[in-house]
Amino acid sequence: MGYHESEHTKNVRDWKEVFDFLIKDPSFLPASPETEDDEIRTLSNQWPETPPQFREVCQTYAREVEKLGYKLLELISLSLGLPSNRLNGYFEDHTTMMRLNHYPPCPCPELALGVGRHKDAGALTIVAQDDVGGLQVRRKSDEVWVPVKPTPNALVINVGDTIQVWSNEAYESVEHRVVVNSERERFSIPVFFFPSHYVMVKPLEELVNEGNPPKYKPYNFGKFFVARNRSDYKKLEVQNIQISDFKII
Repeated sequence: MGYHESEHTKNVRDWKEVFDFLIKDPSFLPASPETEDDEIRTLSNQWPETPPQFREVCQTYAREVEKLGYKLLELISLSLGLPSNRLNGYFEDHTTMMRLNHYPPCPCPELALGVGRHKDAGALTIVAQDDVGGLQVRRKSDEVWVPVKPTPNALVINVGDTIQVWSNEAYESVEHRVVVNSERERFSIPVFFFPSHYVMVKPLEELVNEGNPPKYKPYNFGKFFVARNRSDYKKLEVQNIQISDFKII
């Protein structure tokens, strides 16, 4: 938590610097991704002393986005034919995180990415961005990277891996990346809506049947997230874990 500037995506360092904080402070995650390790570690925010209003402004905004996250979960549940509160219980001790992203001008933008291509591990990502642009999503039909043009006073909503699994692929996690440029800095504020660390993620039983069998094996969200997180700050020799590792069909 706090400031850092050496994050990696898929083992490649990103061209950005960030400030991270938790909406629930403290929050709890497994100490390691190992299944036999039951130790839980405590995460706490680290706030700078200046500017003096920084903490209050960030927390006020985060609380409002948290409300929006729950509203979006309700709408997704209804769209799947489920009660509006069907997913709420998975977020009682949520590990939701807000991030301030700064992408400085890059002298060789063709050689770097602000964030490399990836899919988000959580349920939803709610993104505010400035007018510079740089966020791109990969179109499934032809694998072309399509710019997400900034819309004034609008938020971008990314569906993450957890919703893909819960919905048994009725919803699909979007692959995205951030490109940089040589002239203008860019700012964005994503809020990553994560469930409680102890939640076992699997297709919802109401959505599976003989004609639509479960497409994923259950996995523990906290362990999954921690395994993904291991490669965020150092280059590893192996690819980090993906939901495809739990795919049945």
